[in-house]
Amino acid sequence: MGTAGTPGPVHEGRGPVRYGPLAPDVGLPALPELVAVLADAAGRTSPEPPGGGPVLREAACGYWSRRGLPTHPQEAAVAAGPQPLLLALLAAHGGDVLMPRPHPASWAPQARLLGRPVFQVPTPAECGGVPDPYALLETVRRVRAEGGTPRLLLLSIADDPTGTVAPPELLREACEAAVGEGLHIISDETWRDTLHRPRETVPLSPAEMWPDDVTVFFDLAGAFTPASWPAAVARFPATSGGALRRARTLDRLTALGALVAGPVAAAAAHALDEPPAVTERVAAATALHARVAGAVHHAVLTAGALTRPPAAGRHLYADLGPARRSLAARGVGDSMELEEFLSERLGIQIPGGHRFGDELGALRVRLATGPLLGPTAEDRTESLTAANPLELPHVAEALNTLTTVLTEAREFPRR
Repeated sequence: MGTAGTPGPVHEGRGPVRYGPLAPDVGLPALPELVAVLADAAGRTSPEPPGGGPVLREAACGYWSRRGLPTHPQEAAVAAGPQPLLLALLAAHGGDVLMPRPHPASWAPQARLLGRPVFQVPTPAECGGVPDPYALLETVRRVRAEGGTPRLLLLSIADDPTGTVAPPELLREACEAAVGEGLHIISDETWRDTLHRPRETVPLSPAEMWPDDVTVFFDLAGAFTPASWPAAVARFPATSGGALRRARTLDRLTALGALVAGPVAAAAAHALDEPPAVTERVAAATALHARVAGAVHHAVLTAGALTRPPAAGRHLYADLGPARRSLAARGVGDSMELEEFLSERLGIQIPGGHRFGDELGALRVRLATGPLLGPTAEDRTESLTAANPLELPHVAEALNTLTTVLTEAREFPRR
C-alpha cells in the first residue's frame, strides 16, 4: 500500500521529532503548467529578498482580495515554507502561546524552539482547529493566575489533523473570546481551498471579523504547489502594530535564511494568480481526495471506530477507542503503539494522535488519502482523471487493505 516517494514506517525510536510528521501530501504529479513556469525560471540564481519580491507579494494580495481580504503588498510576507514562517511569526510576538488540541504537528515544536510555553485548549465536539470558547477563557484565566502571559492564539479554520471546518458561529465565538482577552490570533488557512463541498461550506477567516487582531498565513502546498517547492505567505493587519510585527518577522526570516528560491517564487506567483489550469487542477484534486476520504470515513465507521466526517483537506482523524480491549490484547495501549501497529500493517506512516498534541492514552491516528491513490505516477494520474476513481484496481485494493487492517484491530487475536 506504500506510495512511491512516501516514507515508510520510521524505526528510529518511538517518536523522533525529525519525523514530523509532514502535512498530508496531494499524492499527484506536479501540474505541467507550473513545471513549465519553474523550468523557465531555472536560470534565476538569486533567491527572493526577505519577505518576497514585489511580483510574488502582488500575487498573494490578489489571492486574498478574491477572498474578501483586500491586502497591500506591504502587508504581505513570503517565506520558504510554513515552518520557518510560523517560527518567525511567533518570534515577532511576545508571550505564551495557546492552541487547540489536537493541532498540526509543526505548531508546538516552533513555539518550543523559542522557549515559549504552550497551552493546549480542548476543541468543541463539532470540529477541530479552533478552541472551545469557554475552555479558552478558562485557560487564559488559569495561565494568568499562575503568572503566565498569554498573548497568542493559533487556530485553523480548516483543520489538520481532523479534516474538519469550523462553523462560522463557533469561529466567531472563539475569536471574540480571544480578542476580548487581548490575544492576537494567528490563523492557519492552508486548507481553505480544499473544501470537499465548497457550495455548502463557508470558509470564514477571522481576519474578516477582526482585521486589526489577526495575522493569516498559509502553505501553498495545501492546494497549489508540490510540497518540494517550499513557499508560504503571511498577511498582517493594516495597522502600525501589524507593520511592526511584519518588520520583526522579516528580521527573523533573514536570520533563518528562509528565502524563497527564484524558480519556486515564479511558480508560486503563477499559482497564486489562479489561471484556469491551476483552478481546474485544484478543483479536480480536491474532488478526488473528497471521494477517497468519504470511502475512508466509511471504512473507519464500518470497523467500529469513530471519526468526524471529513470536510476539507486530504486526511481525517480516526479514534480507535472502541477497540481498546482488542488492541490491548495485541499489545497496543497508547497512540505510539497504535502508530506502530497500523504503520507496520499498512506499509505507510500512520501518525498517532500524540504527534498532534493529543493525549498519549487516546487511540487516535491521522489517516491520509494521498497514499491510497496508487504506487506510481501513472496510477495517481489515472486516479485524478477517472470518472469513478474508487473503482480503479489500485485504489480499491488500497481501500480494501485499510478496511481489513482496521477491522483486524477490533477483533481479538486468536490464541
